[in-house]
Amino acid sequence: MKRQYFGTDGVRGPYGGPVINEAFAERLGVAAARYVSRQTHTGEQRVLLGRDTRASGQSLLHAVSAGFASMGVDSAVLGVVPTPAVAAALVRERAALGVMITASHNPASDNGIKFFSRGGIKLSDQQEAEIERLLPAEQPPLLYSRSHHLDALRSYMDNVKRLLPANSLAGWKMVLDTANGATCMTSPFVLRELGAEVVTLGDAPDGHNINAGVGSEHPEKLAAKVLETGARLGIAHDGDGDRCILCDEKGGVLDGDEILTILALHALKQGILPASTLVVTVQSNLGVDAALREAGGRVLRTSVGDRYVIERMLLEKATLGGESSGHIICSEISPTGDGLVAALKVLGVMLETRQPLSQLRRCLKKYPQASTNLRVREKLDLATLPHLPMAIQSLEEEMGGYGRVLVRFSGTEAKIRLLVEGPTEAIVKAGLARLVAVASTDLEVI
Repeated sequence: MKRQYFGTDGVRGPYGGPVINEAFAERLGVAAARYVSRQTHTGEQRVLLGRDTRASGQSLLHAVSAGFASMGVDSAVLGVVPTPAVAAALVRERAALGVMITASHNPASDNGIKFFSRGGIKLSDQQEAEIERLLPAEQPPLLYSRSHHLDALRSYMDNVKRLLPANSLAGWKMVLDTANGATCMTSPFVLRELGAEVVTLGDAPDGHNINAGVGSEHPEKLAAKVLETGARLGIAHDGDGDRCILCDEKGGVLDGDEILTILALHALKQGILPASTLVVTVQSNLGVDAALREAGGRVLRTSVGDRYVIERMLLEKATLGGESSGHIICSEISPTGDGLVAALKVLGVMLETRQPLSQLRRCLKKYPQASTNLRVREKLDLATLPHLPMAIQSLEEEMGGYGRVLVRFSGTEAKIRLLVEGPTEAIVKAGLARLVAVASTDLEVI
């Protein structure tokens, strides 16, 4: 069944638009309650609700909770929490479903709704389609939500800080950018508990400044602050805390591919990477494959979206996977992407090897890559476009197996994403320019 509302990562869009509004959120709560009732005929049917710092989050959370209440399903409100804290609470509380009100790295004008099943795993395409099928045609009578508050932060932070020995970061200065989002309290607390001196950025949320020029999508301020303060590294999250981008002591920014390669190669060397396997998406650089292959490991690729990575990890019994965007899944610790866990894992490698981040990152030699996003009026079927499919095929043939082209529509925004990877910078830049020109002909770019 094709999904109408769910995209790559939940339901997302402009707040107050046709989908992300209180009326639809309540209907979605009803549908999710029906889904829960069908999945759990007996036992725990309670759901857990969290949100990030967006001004629209509280009313959307209340609307979703009211939808659950109208079907007799109780909810526990976690408040402002990182997305991985919702997943962790699901495991700990053995609740039936988790809901996170967030638009992740998107601006404050957007919001969204993510769902997690038992065990803290994001719903599959089929499960999301089932919830859509159960949507009521009309908004139910508005009820006061049957909910209570549950503190999920203390146990989450206590668990995560056990990843490193007590006081192991004493004498370490680092810069932390929490994107004015859900990690403003959790990440600085854990790092300071471990002894680090933490210089913060993006730590003053006002409901409207989440991801605004800060966070994992905007690492420039992080890099500048690392150089200014002489810090050992910088860490940046996105608005809901499931991403991690790093900055080395020289101001160089590391994306998810570099983080994954550092962690995978270190685990391989220690003999603790199950099946010697790293799971990434088609978006990751081909250099990741080369680095793992040389070390005796293998890379498996999935469609874009961390939930597809997680599905493949479960299938392959792998414990490490993620995306170049900074979603890093260490499944032996967290069932979903966790930006703080990823940062602590890299800090652990730094402590063990006594190498700076600028040295560790050399393990990945990236293939030249160029990419861009074009905002479009409408997301059409790529296969039906008159010129773009042929342009993609022609470019790939010209690179003769030493490169690749990735063209896809965003699952959450009205954008087409274009990526060219190849043997030289000149080839990929020229190739991307060709694709942009053709895409602009086939699609209405705005």
